[in-house]
Amino acid sequence: MTRSPTKEQLLKMTTNPPTSTPAPCSAAAERMRRHRERRRDGLRCVVVEIRNTEIDSLIRKGMLKADARNDPYSIQMALYEFLERTLD
Repeated sequence: MTRSPTKEQLLKMTTNPPTSTPAPCSAAAERMRRHRERRRDGLRCVVVEIRNTEIDSLIRKGMLKADARNDPYSIQMALYEFLERTLD
């Protein structure tokens, strides 16, 4: 008759012993988590192409500083401001 291994023996045989800290999320899992969080908040992520003339217009309207015309984050914030002023 064969005996079943004990719990301690099973733990020794596992290739990945249990740990108290969770494994880090993969990049794909993190992207999905952020996507779901945005959707819960009613947000959508889109890619927008913008012309230099539209950047010039944001500068003229005072929504973008001229020295930030090549900074993607500054352009994004200026577009947010434009949309809020226009759509509210």
